[in-house]
Formats: sequence, C-alpha cells, structure tokens
Amino acid sequence: MIKKVLQTQLGLLFRHVETKTHELNYLFWECTTRCNLHCLHCGSDCTASSGEADMPLEDFLRAFDTIPKEALVPRFTVVLTGGEPLLRPDLPDVGRALRRRGVGWSIVTNGWFYDQAMHQRLMAAGLGAMTISLDGLEADHDWMRGRQGSFERTRQAIAIAATERRLNFDVVTCVSQRNLPHLNEIHDLLVSLGVKQWRIFTIIPLGRANDHPELHLTNAQFVHLMEFIKDKRQHPVSPMTVTYSCEGYLGSYECEVRQNPYFCHAGINIASVLIDGTISACPNIDRTAFGQGNIYKDNFFEVWQQRFEPFRKRDWARRGQCRDCRVFHRCLGGGMHNWHGDCNQVLNCHYSKTL
Repeated sequence: MIKKVLQTQLGLLFRHVETKTHELNYLFWECTTRCNLHCLHCGSDCTASSGEADMPLEDFLRAFDTIPKEALVPRFTVVLTGGEPLLRPDLPDVGRALRRRGVGWSIVTNGWFYDQAMHQRLMAAGLGAMTISLDGLEADHDWMRGRQGSFERTRQAIAIAATERRLNFDVVTCVSQRNLPHLNEIHDLLVSLGVKQWRIFTIIPLGRANDHPELHLTNAQFVHLMEFIKDKRQHPVSPMTVTYSCEGYLGSYECEVRQNPYFCHAGINIASVLIDGTISACPNIDRTAFGQGNIYKDNFFEVWQQRFEPFRKRDWARRGQCRDCRVFHRCLGGGMHNWHGDCNQVLNCHYSKTL
C-alpha cells in the first residue's frame, strides 16, 4: 500500500513537471486515410478510396522544419499513422528524410503489406519502432478487420518484426466481448512468435465502433480484463510484458496493469499533424473540438509553444460525471480521446468500472 501511494504521488509530481515543461518529443503524422481493411472499431472510418489525398511529404516536412534543432530532443520520434501507412509508396523516402533531420520514426500498421521485402526496405530507411495490431485469433481478427486472410498476414508480419533486434516493436490488441474469452490463447500465440511487448486497450463508442455494441465490455468484463493483465504482470510465464494502454485512471488497478501511474501525454509531450493539416495531439482526439491550428496557415512550432491550453489545463473537464468526482485530481477527466462533440460528458470513465 505504501509503495502504491508513493508511486501515485511521484506520478502526480511527474505530470506537473512535464505539463509545465511542455516538451514535444512525440509527433504523429496522419499521412493517409486510405486503408485496405474495413475494421469494425475504426474511429476514423477510413476506406480504400479515401476522399482525401495523402498529404505530400514536402508539406509535412515544411511544418516539421519549423521545429528548431535545439528542440529536437534525443528521443524525438515521428509516428506515421493512418489509415494504413504502408499504402504510401514513398515510405522509405519519408524515413530517410526524417533520419537526415536527426529524429527517429515509426509506424502503426495492420501488417497486411509487411513482408520480408518491405521489412528490409524500411529497416534500410532507418525504421526504429513499429506497432502491429492483432485483434484475436483467426476468426475474431478477420471479423474485426473486415477481410478474410488478414489474421495470417498479420501473424506473418509479427513473426518478421519480432525477430528484428534493431526494432522497438510491440503488438496492440483491442479487447472486445468476442475476443475476451481467448486472451490466454492470444498471449500464448504472441509468446510463440517471440513478441516482447503486448499492449492492450478497449474501445470508445466512436466511428464504426458506435454501431457495434458487442465491441464494448461490460463493467464486469472490464474488471476481468484488468485481473488478466494484473495476473500476467505479477506471475509472468514468459519474457513478454503485458500492459494496459494509457486510456484513463483505473483506481485500485493503477500500477498493477501498467508500469507507471495514469498520465495522458496528449498535448503535453505529444502532437499530431492530421491529413487536412490540422494541428492537434493524438490522432484519435476530436479535431473539431481540440484542433489548435493548421500547418497550411500557421507555424507548427509556434502553435505548439503558444496554444494547447485545453490539454495543459483540464479544469474544463469538471462536468457531467466528472464534476464532483473525488479522484479528478488524479484523472483529469481521463484520456483526451474520450471527449468528443459538445464535450459535456466523458464517453468512458474507466475508474467507475472498477468500483
């Protein structure tokens, strides 16, 4: 108990210092909204024939180059997301351009196009990290991803990435009512493939996910998930680390299901450049409510320095069920991606599920 209290206090102090410093070290680029799959939980509603063209590399670099060299900290990383980034034929050119600027780069991918040839091309371009999504065993994954054969493609991609020692690699799984009973089997599959980091998250009712209630866990199922992660962390049977994502404050499960206390870094250390040029934090955050500017009319780094007030000062989130919450000082309304539209109510309160 004393250890957990100390971790909590240190976590609050760390958050305070990081918020005040406001150092950018993680930049998402929504480089495409095209996607070869049709995932049921997609919050962006991406399609193969997106109405928006891929952002030209030159446009992104023009915005990136507003960041002074002295502000590019050693761990600075640009994360390419979408859509499916591997649909861009110029991905190696993107990687080399970023490496020339002295920063690392990574991708978030569904793995469909990640074969050995692609692996070699991207590693030669300096790829440093990658996340691949796996949403269950074969039937569940293909159902979630909306395309038969996607599980096998993803399995092969994971096998390639997991054996690359130069790559900081993890697998992310979206847990739903359908794959919840199979978590141990998914765990064993990933261990057999050599995966060292498995990150688990749940779904908020946005985009296509809003039309599929079977994707959303009941409170009892959410607690079951927490107990599963807690058990895997306390009694590891392999070198693979299992962790829950930074979605929200978890009450008694804090520091039990992830390494550090809850802290939403969106807008604190993390920014994004979205497909239409919008400057925001994580790509999953409502761009209408929380967009801070646009690279086609604003200086990106000046926006980072001078704006992002809603992310750094969260008193506005004291509304709805958060208004009188006794743990608001720890939670601050949860992850910023849980506030959409009129922002009168948080969409998902993880803390309340664990009571």
